[in-house]
Amino acid sequence: MPGPLSGIRILDMTSILMGPLATQMLGDMGADVIKVEPPGGDLFRHVTPQRHQGMSHAYLNANRNKRSVVIDAKLPAGRAAILKLAQTADVLVSNIRPSGMKRLGLDYEAVRLSSPRIIYCGCYGYSESGPFAGRSAVDDTIQAACGAASLQGVNTPSPRFVNFGLADKTVSLYIANAITLALFARERTGVGQLVEVPMYECMTSFMLHEHLAGLTFDPALGEAGYARMLTPFRRPFRTKDGYLSVVPYSDRQWRRFFELSGSPALREDNRFRTLTDRTLHISALYKLLEETIAERTTAEWSALLNGGDIPFSPVNSVEDLIEDPHLNTTGFWKTVDHPTEGKLRMTGIPIRFSKTPGSIRRHAPALGEHTDEILDEIRREHGDTS
Repeated sequence: MPGPLSGIRILDMTSILMGPLATQMLGDMGADVIKVEPPGGDLFRHVTPQRHQGMSHAYLNANRNKRSVVIDAKLPAGRAAILKLAQTADVLVSNIRPSGMKRLGLDYEAVRLSSPRIIYCGCYGYSESGPFAGRSAVDDTIQAACGAASLQGVNTPSPRFVNFGLADKTVSLYIANAITLALFARERTGVGQLVEVPMYECMTSFMLHEHLAGLTFDPALGEAGYARMLTPFRRPFRTKDGYLSVVPYSDRQWRRFFELSGSPALREDNRFRTLTDRTLHISALYKLLEETIAERTTAEWSALLNGGDIPFSPVNSVEDLIEDPHLNTTGFWKTVDHPTEGKLRMTGIPIRFSKTPGSIRRHAPALGEHTDEILDEIRREHGDTS
């Protein structure tokens, strides 16, 4: 059965990770995603490792279910081709800064003239309505700007980054969500619109739901920062033979943990009776948890905690995930044969629809693989028989 976005065409003028991951998610759900690339291609094609030039692991993991067309938007003929493509599209999404799109003659007002129903999504560092408009941004700089690096550096000598593309991948979810919402609005109103998805604002909102803390109130009822997450004892705990994340949370789970760990008297400790009490004494509680977990092996704790319905997990490496029995049983891992890159392992589609499931229909394309095909489509759809 077709996916929920079957019949939707997306003109994708994004590169690196944030935009391409968003459009891949939309492609997984059935959208026809046309990836418009400059002659040199998406920069993410050129990182390593890669088997062939221009087909890096990072590019392959963020660009399935797309068709690639090479168009030089800096040339008049290229601009004209993109505008014609836009007339056949439901969405144009770009992570080129607005000033750059305006120089190309592809800003929202220019595109809207010939495509009034289009959803035009701009995703970039900072909102155009503030003093940082037009400032260059990448994942690391946004992690620094939004408070993530500062929070990650609590209990360490200096700020530090999360060791994956936290901002890029988080904002990709905002982009996919914003485009889907705009399409839904157009179904009801018949009207297209301009959508702005700025990284700084999205990530600041994302970071502060729990960490705004006492600053939520005016006047403030304390400092920023959610205490449970900032205690130096919040970390995977060492067992006799490995590491384990253990997080009893509700009153019932903590009472059960105290019973299972052989410390039933702690159920009546006034410091730990309720969530409010535990929050006030979180460092003492987590230090106690760390000392307790060290008394058994990972397997022993896993059996106890699973039986007690208490949240826990061993600390998996990426290599562990490849062999994970749950992921393999659910079909999370997919193996595909790419026409130039050979056999590839990739993650599947984690969300499921009972009536309109997503699917992996296309391999990540070679640079310009579909240029002739797509330009022929433009000519046919515009009645050009030349």
